[in-house]
Amino acid sequence: MEFSPQKSFLTTKALLFIAPFFLWGTAMVAMKGVITQTTPFFLAGFRLVPAGILVLVAAAILKRPQPQTWKSWLWISLFALIDGAMFQGFLAAGLVRTGAGLGSVMIDSQPLAVALLSSWLFGEIIGFFGWLGLMIGIFGISLIGVPDRLIYGIFQGDWMSLSFDWLEFFNSGELLMLLAALAMAVGTVLIRYVTLHSDPIVATGWHMILGGIPLFAISWWQESTQWVNIDLSGWLALSYATIFGSAIAYGIFFYLASSGNLTSLSSLTFLTPVFALLFGNLILAEVLSPLQSVGVCLTLVSIYLINQREQIRKWLTANE
Repeated sequence: MEFSPQKSFLTTKALLFIAPFFLWGTAMVAMKGVITQTTPFFLAGFRLVPAGILVLVAAAILKRPQPQTWKSWLWISLFALIDGAMFQGFLAAGLVRTGAGLGSVMIDSQPLAVALLSSWLFGEIIGFFGWLGLMIGIFGISLIGVPDRLIYGIFQGDWMSLSFDWLEFFNSGELLMLLAALAMAVGTVLIRYVTLHSDPIVATGWHMILGGIPLFAISWWQESTQWVNIDLSGWLALSYATIFGSAIAYGIFFYLASSGNLTSLSSLTFLTPVFALLFGNLILAEVLSPLQSVGVCLTLVSIYLINQREQIRKWLTANE
């Protein structure tokens, strides 16, 4: 078999793009066993600060330049506040008040917000097939995360199952999850401005540290027995989530986001619940329902449509 350097490069590039979402999905599985042994804000801080230190150590080894100007630190601080403290803080607080399935759907809906912001700020062309892919992706992760009884209730015309209480919504974790998704979307867009003044890897490391410190402060103020009940498997799960699910995953993601197409990259976020489901099935023996299986397929279709939207448009134009 003849070795093709170009094919090898494309395979490596594809794996690099998928890596953050694979790591986030598997980190979610790892966290399921430890979340009952600790407290939410300690968990959020632990996922950021040690990971940020690791990223800065890697940046030093790679001889990446440190921020030098007040503008650099201003943008990094804003990045830390929104994508670090606010995103992880809303996420941690929301997990306490909502189910993991519905929460993951709301978090992973952020590609829609990224697409809107990227179109408005950077003029990224989304097009018909891009929007179609985003809608299919939202529907796909809804089938993955929303309880089956609600989905079947919609199909059977049982609208009473969808009764909605706005007061309950504003006091629930769903609103916090939506705020977390919005914070992540804004953070993804912010990296473009941050990297005008700072190295993307260094900025990622500092934003984790600066964003994690307030979370540790909230944990110290409001929580107790944060690590007393964590056993050996729990510390291993925390270590995996910190090293692989935060340091490596965020380092790669924001490095790619600093220069690539944000709509295409962010659409791969739809893979996170897919990986979480698949590895939950393999490791925790969790069973996928038929609706979740359909959701996985639709999610993969949506990612294809979003990332190949220009090629599809050109092919259709050429064959008219």
